[in-house]
This record gives sequence, structure tokens and C-alpha cells, in this order.
Amino acid sequence: MIRRLRANIPNTITCLNITCGAAACVFSFYYSEQIGAFCGYQWAFILIAAAAVFDFCDGAMARLLHVYSLIGKELDSLSDLVSFGLAPALLMFNTITACNGGVLTPWAFVSLLIAIIGAIRLAKFNVDDRQTTSFIGLPIPANAIFWIGTIAWIHAHTYPGNLAIAVIIVAVSLLMVSNLPMFSLKFANFDLKENFRRYLLIAAAALFLITDGIPGLAWTILLYILISAVCRRTA
Repeated sequence: MIRRLRANIPNTITCLNITCGAAACVFSFYYSEQIGAFCGYQWAFILIAAAAVFDFCDGAMARLLHVYSLIGKELDSLSDLVSFGLAPALLMFNTITACNGGVLTPWAFVSLLIAIIGAIRLAKFNVDDRQTTSFIGLPIPANAIFWIGTIAWIHAHTYPGNLAIAVIIVAVSLLMVSNLPMFSLKFANFDLKENFRRYLLIAAAALFLITDGIPGLAWTILLYILISAVCRRTA
């Protein structure tokens, strides 16, 4: 019994991930409504962030307890699709709708590409044994972080227009299934030379958040993409 309970601890944490992602989807449809201390879209931000924490913890717990399963691997991907694919897609869907005066516009449906291509991204990742210590294409959690930052930027500044947002959605979505090598943020050690890119990105993220708040998350992911692209050219 104890062994069985122990084996299911990582899967339980993964289920917390998908629970947060599903709840974020619900809150996205209460976009501008004040619910307690925050609006619906802000609760969705918090829930996606919580899902990211659980996504990190389930893998860490599986390694710590030495319990791995094929079900856990598949459950992790399904959770990521909901929390980092569907949830940001629905957030953008409702952002576009809200920025068009609450009127449903065909432009809003472009945001569904975030979930569709996110699913393709995860399927490719699951069958690609090259992505064990690094990534090929933008990781889906980074995709979600980018959209949280972008939506926060829209609220802090201005809506750039339906066409501009559609172009950004298509571009970032395609990055998830691109062949761009991207470094992992996991530290194998703390050597400065080996982890220079990681330290640089963490320092930049702190600076962006201090100077620009949550919109700084979008700048952080753009820098992550830029560093990866530059390193590819110089490799």
C-alpha cells in the first residue's frame, strides 16, 4: 500500500497541474469580472503560474522517489496541453474579444492556434529522443509565459490591433514546432561558464520584472528566443 501511494505522488502533483490549467480556462471566460481581489484574467495568470510550479515539482518528485511510469509521462503531456496550450489560447481568445468591445470577432479564433500547435509540439517532443537536455522549438511552458506577459502588456499599454496580434500568435505558435535549438533552464551544476546563458536570462528576467512588471515576462521569453538563435549561429 505504501509503495503504491509513493508511486502515485508525482501523478497526484501532475493532476494538480491540470486542475489549475482547467480552472484557468474557466476564469478566462470571466475575463473582466472582479472576483475577490482580482479580475478573471488575473486569476487565470495565477493559476497558470501555479500549474508551472506543479509541472516542475512532479518531475522533481519522480526523480527523488525513483518512480517513473508511462502513464505519468502521458499524463504530464496532457496536463501541459491544458495548462500551457489551451489556457493561454482561451485567455487570448477572451483578450481579443474584450479589446473588440466584447463582440465576438473571427480574429479571436486565431488564438486557438496556440492550443492546436501546442498539441503538435508536445506530440513531437514525446517521440523525439534528442530533447532530453535541451529543446528543439519553443517549450510550451515558455509559450504560456509569453502570453501572460503579452496580455499584461496590452492592459498596461494598448491593444496593437487584430492583425498585429494575429501575426504574433502565428509566429510564436510556429516557433513551438520550429527546428530552433533552445537551451534548457535546468542547472546540471552552477559553473558560471557552462551556465552563462541561464544566468544572463535569469538576471534579465529580474530586470524586466522590476522595470516593467508582469509584461516583462514577454520580454524575457523574447530574449530567450534571441539568445538561442544567436547561439545557434555561433555554434
